Amino acid sequence: MMVLPDKTLTDHILLVDKPLTWTSFDVVKKLRGLTKIKKIGHAGTLDPLATGLLVVCTGKNTKTIDSIQAAEKEYTGTITLGATTLSYDLETEPTYFGPYDHIDTHQLFKIVTTFLGTHNQVPPAHSAIWVNGKRAYEEARLGNEVHLPTRTVFIRSFELTRIALPEIDFKIRCSKGTYIRSIANDFGKALGTGAYLSALRRTAIGHWRIEDALSLEMLTQHYKGDANTL
Repeated sequence: MMVLPDKTLTDHILLVDKPLTWTSFDVVKKLRGLTKIKKIGHAGTLDPLATGLLVVCTGKNTKTIDSIQAAEKEYTGTITLGATTLSYDLETEPTYFGPYDHIDTHQLFKIVTTFLGTHNQVPPAHSAIWVNGKRAYEEARLGNEVHLPTRTVFIRSFELTRIALPEIDFKIRCSKGTYIRSIANDFGKALGTGAYLSALRRTAIGHWRIEDALSLEMLTQHYKGDANTL
C-alpha cells in the first residue's frame, strides 16, 4: 500500500520509484528541496540507467541507512547477447558484435546455475567505486585503464523469465555490492557471445518492495499540494 508521508514530520523512510536517467543523488536533491529537510540520504545507489526502488531516509532515520544497505536486493532486467560495451550497459555504445544464433535454451539455463552462490566478481570500470581519490568512471571515461579488486558477492536466485534472442529477461536476488552489469558481462563471456545489460529495475531491498514505492510526481504533488493519501 502506497502511503504519502506526513508533512508535519521530519523523520521518514521514503520508498521512491527512481526514474530513468536520474542519479540517486538527483532524487535526494529533489526530495531535500520538496521536504525542506536537510538531513537526508539514500540506502543503496542505483545507476542512472536503472529504475526502481530507492530507499530514502530523513532526519533520525538516516541512522538506519547502513542496515538497509546491507540487505539483499532484488532486480529484474534484460541482458542482450551478441555484443559488449565498455560500461557493461548502454552508457556506452555496443561494440564487438558476435553471433548468438547457435545459443539454445539448455545452454542458457546451464550458465545461470554457475552464477548461484558465493563467488568473486570484478566491478565495472564505469562504476562509482573510489580509486586513488577519484571515482572509477571518471578515469574510465577519459580512456584510462582502471584496475578494480574483486569482491565477494552472493547470488541467492537467478531466473530467466523471457528468452527472445538476443534478449533475455531475468529476475535476480543478490547480496549488497553485487553489480548486475558485471553479471551480464560475465554471462556473455561464459556463452562466448558477449553481452551487456540493456535494462535494469530494482524491485526490492530486504522487505521493502517497489509496489509500495511512490513516484517523484506523486511526492511533488503531495508536498506542493493538499493531498494527504493516495
